[in-house]
Amino acid sequence: MMNHKHLQAWKLGIDFVVLIYELSSHFPKHELHGLTNQIRRAAVSIPSNIAEGSARNSTKEFTQYLHIALGSLAEAETQMIIAKRLGYLPEDTDLFVRCQSLRVTIRGLVGYVKTTAGKGQR
Repeated sequence: MMNHKHLQAWKLGIDFVVLIYELSSHFPKHELHGLTNQIRRAAVSIPSNIAEGSARNSTKEFTQYLHIALGSLAEAETQMIIAKRLGYLPEDTDLFVRCQSLRVTIRGLVGYVKTTAGKGQR
């Protein structure tokens, strides 16, 4: 099994969650149970699924959870676009760059897991 705390994808996911929490704390109060809650839940789901998948006993399950993390990332990105269009996110945020970096890293991990599984590593 892989220790999720050593995975770059998990670390970037945690950083992403912290940034989402920091930025969404400035959203209007009337969004607390709407967009604020939704974007935070989607963001938290990313490293959570990476961690859960890494604790599973099979490569198939791990890659399934990594794909779920990618889905949560897409959900968070959609909510970020909505928040930006509503004027809730600052213009100068690098959130979208971080989102893309996290996506590339998770996809790379999927490829790595599949490749090492073929070599009997998992």
